[in-house]
Amino acid sequence: MQLYIGNKNYSSWSMRPWVLMRHFGLPFEEVMVRFDGFEPDSAFKTTIARTSPTGKVPVLVDDDGLVVWDTLAIAEYLAERHPEQPLWPQERRARARARSYCAEMHSGFGALRQHCSQNLEASLPEVGAHLLATQPGLQADLDRLDTLWSEALQASGGPFLFGGFGIVDAYFAPVVGRLRTYALPMSPTMAAYADAVWASPGMQAWVADALAEQDFIAFEEPYRTGR
Repeated sequence: MQLYIGNKNYSSWSMRPWVLMRHFGLPFEEVMVRFDGFEPDSAFKTTIARTSPTGKVPVLVDDDGLVVWDTLAIAEYLAERHPEQPLWPQERRARARARSYCAEMHSGFGALRQHCSQNLEASLPEVGAHLLATQPGLQADLDRLDTLWSEALQASGGPFLFGGFGIVDAYFAPVVGRLRTYALPMSPTMAAYADAVWASPGMQAWVADALAEQDFIAFEEPYRTGR
């Protein structure tokens, strides 16, 4: 099984399945395709187009040649492929809510995505403060996160949203990175959950690799001119 990903410092979409598979010890070969540009003739697009029908990462290629793209499809496929692992909550109602959380993360939180691009090695608290002062949608996204996380943690008892680590927590892993990079304000409940995700083994492994890249890609850097 191969998982095609982009640069770990920048690729939030790639982070989700990688962290999930690493956390549960699911065997896979990592294939990193460096971001050099997203034009049709860029090395990235030329390389990934050989595997991905969308020209994007992540892409999962199973041993029988099956290609699965999009993070949610990959997560669902892994859950079916490994029913022995608790990737989704076991209880039906909790599982439905976890899927709803993932779907909302998949399509929502536009201000957080737009203004707080993933950059795990950077520390940008002054940028975060400026964004909060000028982008009201960002605070609305943070308030929604607080509501979602608090409701789930109150029901499950934590430390992760539905008790044990699962797909839904891998889905919010890039958010945790953004909260740290931009020093965005968190309630005590949010902070405790973010700390738990950050300390999880898959997340720690991803972050260590991201920091080791030391690769500055200018078009991924709206707030810095150098490392």
